[in-house]
Amino acid sequence: MNIIFVEPAFPANQRRFVHALASVGANIYGIGESEEGHLGEELLGAMRGYLRVGSVTNVDQMVEAVRAFQDRVWIDALEATVEAHTMPAAQVREACGIPGTSVRTTWLCRDKPSMKEALRQAGVPTAASAAVESAEEAHAFADAVGYPLILKPRAGAGAQGTVRVDSDDEMVQALQVFAREGATSIAIEEFVEGHEGFYDTITLDGRVVHDWATHYYPNVLEAMRHRWISPQFITTNRLDGNPFYDEVRDLGRRVIAALGIETSATHMEWFYGPKGLKFSEIGVRPPGVGAWDLYSAANDVDVYREWAHVITHRRPDQPMRRTYAAGIVALRPDHDGVVKGYTGIDEIQGRYGEWILDGHFPPVGHGTQPVEAGYMANAWVRLRHPDYDTARAMLDDIGRTIHVHAG
Repeated sequence: MNIIFVEPAFPANQRRFVHALASVGANIYGIGESEEGHLGEELLGAMRGYLRVGSVTNVDQMVEAVRAFQDRVWIDALEATVEAHTMPAAQVREACGIPGTSVRTTWLCRDKPSMKEALRQAGVPTAASAAVESAEEAHAFADAVGYPLILKPRAGAGAQGTVRVDSDDEMVQALQVFAREGATSIAIEEFVEGHEGFYDTITLDGRVVHDWATHYYPNVLEAMRHRWISPQFITTNRLDGNPFYDEVRDLGRRVIAALGIETSATHMEWFYGPKGLKFSEIGVRPPGVGAWDLYSAANDVDVYREWAHVITHRRPDQPMRRTYAAGIVALRPDHDGVVKGYTGIDEIQGRYGEWILDGHFPPVGHGTQPVEAGYMANAWVRLRHPDYDTARAMLDDIGRTIHVHAG
């Protein structure tokens, strides 16, 4: 099978997808923005060809590069795993006659108001939402729905650019920020109270062949607002035979069907609270922040290779064993500036060393990243354990014990 992979070199984990495809026998042709000499022998050796373009989000440039490959070989698929690349990839597929996720499906998975309107029409429970292009429209939505509300970019990934507003004054301030950033239309929606998690899948012809359920502690917006929080997310190994996760799975399958997702990785956020289980948003791509690494460790299965096997051979290869729960805890510096040192690492290693998968501790003198930069922006630790509750308690303890000193 001949597969074009978009941007094989950056970010660094893109190489994992390329090597996974090569490991199952696919012939990979890369298109990216890096000079060929910067890719390295290992990555170049995994591909049958590589073409550089000025931007992988420039559809005209991408079409030209794809057609250059099509002049040489038959192209069976074109894969993109970064959120910002999914729409250009869909447009290129349609222009070049390559099967895969359509422009319509990609649009519905990128444009949040359109996504939620389509799902409401399909009977999927989701928050009230709209696209607004003026302060008047935003305040009219607030009058109809009430505060608190969530404002976010229409096509943002995850919590990027997302803000909560609790009053007219906060609405005005948030709209001013969006205006300064050049946003002419934003998504506004009802704030849904409850616990937040995500449901990820690999689908084949619209059928879920692999899936995972993961929990945030605390919810993302709270985690990205407060420095003192050591936020975590943890994937459960209690997915099978559990009534709550049966409901999550059913919600995910209904969303996949309603949006026309066929063969793809998916990443779906959800909330569960007083109003029950509610859909939040979905992307036709793998999750970020190393989630597939955790899924691989939790199941003793290479999830990247499973994705590649489904894409290339149209069937999964290994079952998910659900042996472990696995999670990550982010460790924030106590100040912005540069790292001065760490305390508590040896203590944690002594307590939980056999369960720790890996960790990242930027060296002394390294610049810190702001709180809102995400779970892997500064220091972090990942672990797994056969018992979900024990794994959670260990992550909590690590967050309390390890301190990142900066100034």
